[in-house]
Amino acid sequence: MKKTYENVDFEPVTFEPVTTESGTPNIRILLVDAHTLFLAGLCCLMRDEPGLTVVGQAVNAAEAIACARTRPDVIIIDLVLGSENSLDFLSDLIEAGEGARVLVVTGVSDPQCHLRAVQLGAMGVVLKTESPGCLFKAIRKVHSGEMWLNRSMMASAMAEAFRATAAAKRPDPESAKIANLSSRERQVIVMLSQGLKNKEIANRLFISEKTVGHHLSSIFSKLDVKDRLELLVYAYRHNLAKITPAPAANLPDQRLAS
Repeated sequence: MKKTYENVDFEPVTFEPVTTESGTPNIRILLVDAHTLFLAGLCCLMRDEPGLTVVGQAVNAAEAIACARTRPDVIIIDLVLGSENSLDFLSDLIEAGEGARVLVVTGVSDPQCHLRAVQLGAMGVVLKTESPGCLFKAIRKVHSGEMWLNRSMMASAMAEAFRATAAAKRPDPESAKIANLSSRERQVIVMLSQGLKNKEIANRLFISEKTVGHHLSSIFSKLDVKDRLELLVYAYRHNLAKITPAPAANLPDQRLAS
């Protein structure tokens, strides 16, 4: 169920576009962080930075959503807001901002969280250990529509994501082989794993030994195995059969390969 963020003591304000003395656009910024001291510090820094204007502050999800509806240019947000995780409402924040660019500025150094933020729509990630100059540059890049990602910070997570995507798209050859087995052939594999000989399998299935032999030949061909022992190893590895205790006389031995 989609969360709502209406109950907040905040009066929306509409900010008209402004330009600096040089004629460049003034970037209107919304700050979202649970630490008021950090917010105050950012406000002081940006007060002296040409072209950057703080137009709102929020300390939680409800305030952030309400402030975003004033449509700032860039929203700077931490990943952790007290007991809240901004990843949980980042999509709602971007929707409320109607085109506002989101820049994550955080002390959380987990690349997987950074990647998740980008997947949800954030345009960049800056660690709180970076310099003010780095932050200002990131703000301007993100405002212009570019991504801001620290390569060393994101490389491993991005590589892992690409590997996972490739693995998901790549067909599993063993699954395709197993899918070709008939229900009768699966029964034969299970009985073979129980230590039964051809004659015993035939009696259990009410078929001839010759038919059991045909089934085994077909199984060997479909699974690309050479003999019964190799088939048993394959069956256990791919959950076609389970290893269960059996009397010593019934355990598979070297005669299975014959």
